[in-house]
Amino acid sequence: MNTLLGVTLALISAFSWASATILVRIGLRNLSPVGANIFRLYIAGSIFLLTFYVTGNLSAFKLPPRLLLLAFTSGVFGFVIGDYFYFHALKRMGVSRTVPITSTYPLWTILWAVLFLGKQVKPQVVIGAILVVLAIIIVKRAEEEENTDRKGFIFAFLAPISWSVAIVLMQYLTAYIPNLQLAGLRMIFGAVGISLFLPRYGREVISMRFKEVLSLTGASILGLVVGQYLFVYSVALVGAPIAAPVSAINPIIASLLAVLLLREKPNRRIFEGLILAVVGVILISTA
Repeated sequence: MNTLLGVTLALISAFSWASATILVRIGLRNLSPVGANIFRLYIAGSIFLLTFYVTGNLSAFKLPPRLLLLAFTSGVFGFVIGDYFYFHALKRMGVSRTVPITSTYPLWTILWAVLFLGKQVKPQVVIGAILVVLAIIIVKRAEEEENTDRKGFIFAFLAPISWSVAIVLMQYLTAYIPNLQLAGLRMIFGAVGISLFLPRYGREVISMRFKEVLSLTGASILGLVVGQYLFVYSVALVGAPIAAPVSAINPIIASLLAVLLLREKPNRRIFEGLILAVVGVILISTA
């Protein structure tokens, strides 16, 4: 029962993230990636603070310093560093060309689990990893053919590595912190971490247009509140090695939405890479 519920929650989080990706892409048309992320994290952090107050969970800030530090690190790697690379890649390459690369985060998550938690690797995991690597190579060649900015590809490659660090730390913390508190702490600490950029980008955030405010507020609620909470809950139930690959279905949804709603031109090799990446993470998750 827990496995079925955990997988279902991971799938719902994937739909939330995919929808949020489209809204973020719309909000980035006239904004810098950092300015958009500041607004997004402040909205989500405020929602969780209010939730903590209403539900009596402000005691989360009284947890042992070690746990709070790990939650802070997870939040910064996930929502500040990882999303910094992700937003820059989205702005440079678009949704359909970014998500096949960033969908490799389950592979990195499992790699860290093997290296630091001593998990054994099954042949099925190796095959899945090879497919994911092939997916990256195919997408990279497609980008070269289209003369796309190479820096965008590098940003897209670094984003999932940062996310995977955040996810592994999050799985460790699920044993000590309730799901709602953990989701909220990671988001609030992410907002605190990105405040470092506020002096430089504050004016840009204040002068946002109504359409940008609307799209990024929707992205915050769907991606950072609903999607993130459900993903934390899923990890607590079934573990990161299962929840992360299942949630990786979000690239398919995001890419299709980008073609349908944002008029991004589809590329055969990009969809080939997308299919390989998804098959790879499915093999990994069912090992």
